[in-house]
Amino acid sequence: MAGSTFGTAFSITTWGESHGEGVGVVIDGCPAGLPLSEDDIQAFLNRRKPGQSSYTTPRKEDDTAVILSGIFEGKTTGTPISVAVYNKSQRSKDYSAIKDIYRPGHADFTFDQKYGFRDYRGGGRSSGRETIGRVAAGAVAAKLLKQFGIELCTYTESIHHIRINDAHFDADEIMRNPVYMPDKEAAKKAAALLEQKMGEKDSVGGVIRGIIRHVPAGLGEPVFDKLDALLAQAMFSVGAVKGFEIGDGFNAAFAFGSENNDAFTTDASGNIAKLTNHAGGILGGMSDGSDITYRVAVKPTPSIARPQSTVSTNKTPVTVEIHGRHDPIIVPRAVVVIESMAALTLADLLLRNTGARLDTLKKFYLPS
Repeated sequence: MAGSTFGTAFSITTWGESHGEGVGVVIDGCPAGLPLSEDDIQAFLNRRKPGQSSYTTPRKEDDTAVILSGIFEGKTTGTPISVAVYNKSQRSKDYSAIKDIYRPGHADFTFDQKYGFRDYRGGGRSSGRETIGRVAAGAVAAKLLKQFGIELCTYTESIHHIRINDAHFDADEIMRNPVYMPDKEAAKKAAALLEQKMGEKDSVGGVIRGIIRHVPAGLGEPVFDKLDALLAQAMFSVGAVKGFEIGDGFNAAFAFGSENNDAFTTDASGNIAKLTNHAGGILGGMSDGSDITYRVAVKPTPSIARPQSTVSTNKTPVTVEIHGRHDPIIVPRAVVVIESMAALTLADLLLRNTGARLDTLKKFYLPS
């Protein structure tokens, strides 16, 4: 299978299946000397771990990270970092009833068409469990970015029609509620909606918002490897993502140029800055030094227990009800996945950018 690797200078390759022995990632290109432990990775994995609330799958997994290589005496060695998470709670028999049926909203049909074969146990490589490797790698990337003062804030902006009130924004609240909303009242309303839809054997989607602060200007390339293009690729590589926008996004199509342009100025320290940030921190495919802001649309969980029409592999019409252990909403557990993909994109471009200017290379190789 091609396409399991992301990144150039800081690259990751994820491996494993939902019902195999385990899942994980190999990270290549991380500079030597970065302090790193399994606890650093575990903190990220705990944010996507199943069974934390009634709004996540009851599959009980510790999702414990095991670093197999690339670390010595608490620091990265510059060699590939391999991280494994072993599966302990597979119930493959839950999927035997649908092994010859194409589930609506899943990759069953397309896997069959591409490979002539599919792992029906939880979706195999197309399972959300594949994102464990991304999150483990994202923890490493985020720690690398922190060395340069780059910070990531990611949260649930809306669940179905229930949106946070920006006037009530409280970053500390994100980790206090199971839907990862920075607005306590909106979180309560979202929880009530989820309870209702769970009773109706239905699922819900939503929007994730990300803010990346203190990104130096100039990351990204002006043509094909634009920062916004690579962020879009990163986000759309997550299975449940159906939409992505930078800054004002689609609203820019309804603005005039005089409204959409961000005027330049100088701040109190004499640095060049922008009066507004409609562009979302990216101009011409490169970071402009202001906050990078983006939004990601996540579809409802396709596995629902109400009757759905489909066909079997022999083209016979059937009705299917998906039972087993499934999330009624993907959004909360996807927040850290989205943050991880943003961190991986920025870490890769940060390293790639070191060769963009001759004076930068001279400072490294010809120190005065």
